Amino acid sequence: MIGPKILMRLIHIQWVLLFHGLDELVLKTHLFRPIRYLAIFSPYYWARNENEPRGVRIRKALEDLGPIYVKFGQALSTRKDLLPEDIADELVKLQDKVPPFSSDLAKSIIERELGQSISESFAEFDSKPLASASVAQVHTATLLTGERVIVKVLRPDIKNRIEADLALLYELAKLAEKFWPDAKRLRVKEVVAEFEKTLLDELDLIREAANAAKVRRNFENSEILYVPEIHWPLTRRNVMVMERIHGIPVGDIDVLRAGNADFKLLAERGVEIFFTQVFRDNFFHADMHPGNIFVELPAKYLAVDFGIVGTLSESDQRYLGENFLAFFNRDYRRVAEMHIESGWVPSYTRVEEFESAIRSVCEPIFEKPLKDISFGLLLLRLFQTARRFDMVVQPQLVLLQKTLLNIEGLGRQLYPDLDLWQTAKPYLESWVKERLGPKAKLKKLAQQFPELVTQFPEIPGLIYRALDDAGHARTQMENQTRELQQLREQIADNNRSTIWTLLISAVAISLALLLG
Repeated sequence: MIGPKILMRLIHIQWVLLFHGLDELVLKTHLFRPIRYLAIFSPYYWARNENEPRGVRIRKALEDLGPIYVKFGQALSTRKDLLPEDIADELVKLQDKVPPFSSDLAKSIIERELGQSISESFAEFDSKPLASASVAQVHTATLLTGERVIVKVLRPDIKNRIEADLALLYELAKLAEKFWPDAKRLRVKEVVAEFEKTLLDELDLIREAANAAKVRRNFENSEILYVPEIHWPLTRRNVMVMERIHGIPVGDIDVLRAGNADFKLLAERGVEIFFTQVFRDNFFHADMHPGNIFVELPAKYLAVDFGIVGTLSESDQRYLGENFLAFFNRDYRRVAEMHIESGWVPSYTRVEEFESAIRSVCEPIFEKPLKDISFGLLLLRLFQTARRFDMVVQPQLVLLQKTLLNIEGLGRQLYPDLDLWQTAKPYLESWVKERLGPKAKLKKLAQQFPELVTQFPEIPGLIYRALDDAGHARTQMENQTRELQQLREQIADNNRSTIWTLLISAVAISLALLLG
């Protein structure tokens, strides 16, 4: 049963859509059609600007609905191949141009978190926000030591708004499992739970700072990616201070072109960064929309905002790596086998049939540049294939899939002629060789050797105890067998006695009847 708070939130969502002139979305929801007629009594309804373009109306509605909806718009903004151009261009503004909150409020949050005034913390502080997003906004400042920094401040009351929408998502997931046959296979509740964990982690700026520091170490002295340094003394749960960087937003194609950026190298390095983070480091930036990525000419990336990161289990990482490589080699049988081995499809699945289905989906897209691949159609066909074979969705891979789509969207904007397959294949081959080849096994054995050496003196004792335990177990088993045999013999004797007793009784009864 949907509670009153969730019901009110649903009504509010419909009201916002209505207020921004998205009446057709309200009219498609039968339960809320009456709101359309009640709205005429509101002065706000008559004050709305129906002449605004649809992209503007959609963007404003998402801003009013809150962080979860803004993030949804951010994700869509990277996929201009899937949206009309006017809507996609407007949604780009959600990346760092969400309306800011009061600068005075931002200052009060900073002073409360740091336990001192702005002037005691910074030599200079710009009250006008440099950028504003769904969860936080950023101000520029100068430290007392003269270093230029940015100060990130969480939006006030952001947690309550997110938790309210998460409660709504859980209710919708329950309804889906009740009325939608595919919901259990798609594990919608688990997907929402994974989304909840990701969002709530993003509300802790100390965690984000630690994530940034880890990626910075992973790419230390790198020629392809730079991550700003964190200033830990001024970082708290709701405030983070980090080095200020200067670059061109990756989505500003005209400025990049004017600066003679190497678009082909940028696209290739984007793929390299993704696969390096996923397979070498097992720690990847999972919020790579254009608002978080900048370029230092001609082809070096600068990354910020590490509130959302992803990791994989060792088994998921291995299966994914082998799946990717088999896919790039068009070894569809191996792809099918690994899906069954990993439990992603049921064990009773026929390998040949699954192999054929995968081939029919994937083969048409090979040897095509990025601009000629319809990933929307590909995902739709993969979804249909998964449904046919009862493939279970893996919630832990949702972040990875989202990141891969972001990378593909960036690549499409930067260099549409990129050969995604040939660019990614060498990194995967290298990873598989390094992690799963003979040298990798010898290396693992060498790493375990010191431990084996320390345990070597104990091996004779361990062998003796194992043999002694085996001997005791065998003796115990023999005793149990002997007792069981005795019990069987006793039961047999009892059965024979019972049979003789019945026979004697029958004879006695017969004699009595005859004598009678």
